[in-house]
Amino acid sequence: MISLLSALLLFQDTNPVAPPTNSGSAILEMIQNSGVIAMTVLGVLLVASLFSWAIILGKWVAFRRARAQSHRFLRAFRKANRLQEIATVSEQFKPSPLVNVFDEVYETYRRQTGGFGPPRNITALERAGQTAASESLTAMEQRLTWLASIGSIAPFVGLFGTVMGIVDAFHGLGTEGTATLRAVAPGVSEALITTAAGLLVAIPAVVAYNQFTARCRDFAARMDDFARELLNSMEEAALAPGQDPGEAGRGLHK
Repeated sequence: MISLLSALLLFQDTNPVAPPTNSGSAILEMIQNSGVIAMTVLGVLLVASLFSWAIILGKWVAFRRARAQSHRFLRAFRKANRLQEIATVSEQFKPSPLVNVFDEVYETYRRQTGGFGPPRNITALERAGQTAASESLTAMEQRLTWLASIGSIAPFVGLFGTVMGIVDAFHGLGTEGTATLRAVAPGVSEALITTAAGLLVAIPAVVAYNQFTARCRDFAARMDDFARELLNSMEEAALAPGQDPGEAGRGLHK
């Protein structure tokens, strides 16, 4: 690109350059004067931007609710005297992925024992918790790959529009036979608009993808920790004399 600009400067006209116009209106004018390829590229980037922002806003709301409900669910779990109490109110904390882990482990425990007595197979409960955590994590990661794809492809889509615009500008320069910077600069500046648009689409998508991926890892660690806490409380209740694992809330461990 530097070599291209250097070559254009060689063709610079000796006439004085007109004073610059307002940048905002100049950009709008360049967009309006863009060719078919540039307008098509800008349309594609606009659709990609709207789609990525829809994903970003939806995921931001979902992660915020999941975080808040997870804190509430953990407080309720640690204060409860019986797991059955948590099972009856777990639906109100449903946005939290921890609820899925609890429901799956508790349902497996009920299938083993009917809801009373020590668990017959702790390994099965562990696998149930791992499966529920994996399913919840997969649900949280849905559509994040779209952000990664948009973030990686949008700059190249914009660059494609720029290359085609520069090709068109030089083709017009050769046709008119006037090798001056003033003759080719408008076409080149219009072509560069698509590269700028591609970067504006890609940067928010990449930032959001990295942030949401980090949050998914955080929730994965929280689900693993909660599954271990739940199984530990059930095992402790099973080992305690006269205590039912169905009463495995932290409130009983005094």
